[in-house]
Amino acid sequence: MSQDTLLQDEDGAVDPNLPPDPSRRFWVGTACAVGGVAGVATAIPLVSTFAPSEKARAAGAPVEVDIGDLAPGQMRTVEWRGKPVWLLRRDDAQLTGIKEQDPYLADPNSERPGYTPEYAKNEYRSRKPELFVCVGICTHLGCSPTAHFAPGGGGGLPATWEGGFLCPCHGSTFDLAGRVYKNKPAPDNLEVPPYQYLSDTRIIVGVDEENKA
Repeated sequence: MSQDTLLQDEDGAVDPNLPPDPSRRFWVGTACAVGGVAGVATAIPLVSTFAPSEKARAAGAPVEVDIGDLAPGQMRTVEWRGKPVWLLRRDDAQLTGIKEQDPYLADPNSERPGYTPEYAKNEYRSRKPELFVCVGICTHLGCSPTAHFAPGGGGGLPATWEGGFLCPCHGSTFDLAGRVYKNKPAPDNLEVPPYQYLSDTRIIVGVDEENKA
């Protein structure tokens, strides 16, 4: 039995008492990561912003992002600590779809430690329902999932699919709140990084109540 199988019970749900292990899942496959980024680019409107200098990014400097022009259904990618961070402005239909996914998820309430700050422990995993912020790295082996926002099955997705992310490497799927589905290789939900709102149209990634600049 594989380690990933041991992380889940017979129902496909993740045991919240197991310790988090995010360190083992970072950028293991260049081909997988490149393929994932390419998939996102073709699936949805994508805007990339890399504001800090290379040196500042390497040091883990917080990243300020203008989200004022981010339209509903659009996702933007920024870089923080060498990781892709996704900013998705969810529309009303996407928010409704999130509420219908709980029965199919391994950790619907984000009980596993290490991936969800307290302010994101809600059904939308966000400070505000419409804006979802997460690290775009699969919690299985560090590949980069691709966005599949259209509802409906097909292409390896279930008929109950209401939009989300698919890891092309090993088939893990996540809903539009970054919550992993049952019986998938990924043991955890996508990580929500530290972030705060600076205004209604600007956020800063890398800073929150527990993580100061």
